[in-house]
Amino acid sequence: MRSSERIIPYYTYDQWVRWEGLWELINGLPFAITSSSDIKHQIISSKVATVFTIPLELSKECSAYLPIAYKVSEDTILQPDLLVVAEEITKDYLDFPPVLVVEIISTKTELTDRYTKFNIYESKGVKYYIIVTPDKERVEIYELIDREYELKQSGKNIVHEFIFPDCKILVDFEKIW
Repeated sequence: MRSSERIIPYYTYDQWVRWEGLWELINGLPFAITSSSDIKHQIISSKVATVFTIPLELSKECSAYLPIAYKVSEDTILQPDLLVVAEEITKDYLDFPPVLVVEIISTKTELTDRYTKFNIYESKGVKYYIIVTPDKERVEIYELIDREYELKQSGKNIVHEFIFPDCKILVDFEKIW
């Protein structure tokens, strides 16, 4: 091997599960989760959890989790800020697509969340993908239609009805600001 060659690391779930700290794994490459230590991120995350958890309390079929590992494949494990499932989780991680994912983005995570994760969630059939941008006080709601995400609503003071297989909820995003 020439000294100018670089070896790109490749990791799988079996290695990831033993790591200290919060990490995501995308196509075998590790990404440190840093935004959770940001105060603004924590405040918004807490409020996002509230606007989903309260209406979901009336449902026995759907539940919200934050953050829980979503094992997309052996070499891709994501930890969205919040996800909603319409099935029972029987492992320490989610091994099937959630019905909804929320990512609270920062300048450090924007490219990954807007493009890489967007494409992963879309290809795995996640019905709703929500991007929350605290710095701009902006929410974007994408819905999977014919296997592609379509922007349904975007703005600050959004009220949106989410329809899942066995439940539906009305979420007022104005309350997260």
